[in-house]
Amino acid sequence: MIPVVVVLHRCAVSSSWPDRVFEAKHIAGAGEQDMQDDLPDDLTASQYIGYDKFLGGLLQEGFDEVSCRSRYQFARYHKNFTRIPSSYLLERLRRQEALQKKCGPGTKSYKQAVKLLRSSQGVNMTTDCNYLFLTVHAGLGNRMLEIASAFLYALLTNRILLLDRYQEIGDLFCEPFPGTSWLMPSDFPLNYGEFTQSSPESYGNMLQNKVVGDNTDRSLAGSRPPYVFLYLDGNYEFHDKLFFCEDDQQFLQDVPWLIMRTDMYFIPSLFLIPSYQDELSRLFPEKDAVFHHLARYLFHPTNSIWYSVKGYYRSYLAKANKTVGIQIRIFEKEGILQKNGRFPYVLEQILSCAQNEKLLPEISMKDEAEAPTATKNNQTIAVLTTSLSSWYSNQIQKKYSEHPTVDGTRVEVYQPSHEEYQRSKNKKHNMKALAEIYLLSMTDVLITSGFSTFGYAAQGLSGLTPWIMFRSENHAMPDPPCRRAMSIEPCFHQAPFYDCKAKRNADLGKMVPFVRHCEDVSWGLKVVNQTQW
Repeated sequence: MIPVVVVLHRCAVSSSWPDRVFEAKHIAGAGEQDMQDDLPDDLTASQYIGYDKFLGGLLQEGFDEVSCRSRYQFARYHKNFTRIPSSYLLERLRRQEALQKKCGPGTKSYKQAVKLLRSSQGVNMTTDCNYLFLTVHAGLGNRMLEIASAFLYALLTNRILLLDRYQEIGDLFCEPFPGTSWLMPSDFPLNYGEFTQSSPESYGNMLQNKVVGDNTDRSLAGSRPPYVFLYLDGNYEFHDKLFFCEDDQQFLQDVPWLIMRTDMYFIPSLFLIPSYQDELSRLFPEKDAVFHHLARYLFHPTNSIWYSVKGYYRSYLAKANKTVGIQIRIFEKEGILQKNGRFPYVLEQILSCAQNEKLLPEISMKDEAEAPTATKNNQTIAVLTTSLSSWYSNQIQKKYSEHPTVDGTRVEVYQPSHEEYQRSKNKKHNMKALAEIYLLSMTDVLITSGFSTFGYAAQGLSGLTPWIMFRSENHAMPDPPCRRAMSIEPCFHQAPFYDCKAKRNADLGKMVPFVRHCEDVSWGLKVVNQTQW
């Protein structure tokens, strides 16, 4: 048995994600030579031939590869390609792309639709295209979940998806649709930033004030307004939540413009709307792969972020025999500033989870001098940790460096950054966060923190079923410390609990076999790959 060698790249904290990494000068002049040299160190050209850079047809040819390297290079760094998109999903994506191009910014149809907003006489005007404008906000993980949710809703309702251009989307992600943009032009006529839950334009407020019909049959209401504001943030209320009812969807389908504000992954509730269930089943025969396919289709990091991702991967992860991603999010509020995010029971939970589930080797209590050489091996595990604090990585390093592992495996620990606190409105912070989400998605196994949308995004991109660490309820390590998730789908944290048909509160986690309560949020909903009880 040999001593464990633990390398915690604290230097990487200060030098792996420097601001200069995200400057354009580092991507200027990239060409064919970069494409040839970009293979991971442990991946030969002959091995790469078997990789499908189009992700089973999710992506199309025709994009400028130099302008967005990640779009077609993503497949090189992922080993999990067991989830194959359905032919019907591919068909619908191609139709959506054609619709986005036909009706996107700058087109005749778009100009006509904007004219409708300026005219204030929507009852007398029609448009060729209907739109869903998402006012993106919140943290990066939430942003990815809300964009994926909005896109699927746009796909189901034949709407063009447009995003708020002032929320750094263009700095984080490449354009996903060929020949058009998903960013709302700067001359959009509505002052949407002032819309609130109580605004007259709010759908919930309109229902409460009986502006759009009564509560028994809104599908038969008369003329539609030119636009409606949908308030679907986590603090939304009863009338806002009626968005997820059949009658309300029938009313909204003919409204030319829907302006949506949400910070949640609301896709599980779309599966409970009867008129969408057949279509969703055709799109996603594997129901628990919804976000996996949508995320791989929509989210392609810009070149500056992508070069950071692949550079870090090749430097620290590529040569390991196994990679373990550990995503650590601390939700403790009381005393967190005083403790600088350091909670010993969380560290104990991380190690217990990893060792109990055989994701990391156990530590021998023998001294290094007593470790027999017979059990020495050449295996290396690279542990990638992401956290706002570096304390947990330091402690994992300390635990392994003081004692050998029982099987002689070498363990190396890396952490790209430690920002100390979340800064959701800081562009560089979000760029680093996106890079770390992608690095986590490249690991072989994942441990995530329950309730964290950052972890949801990483597991969805990877297609890996994670081990979820539960949140503590009494400042002590939960028992068990973690469990394997029932699906790779994110959780809808603030899902409604109203049965639209029965018109009463109900347990929506027991309505259909493929929508269940989440492991980490008992009142939330998530999609699972189950068709019968």
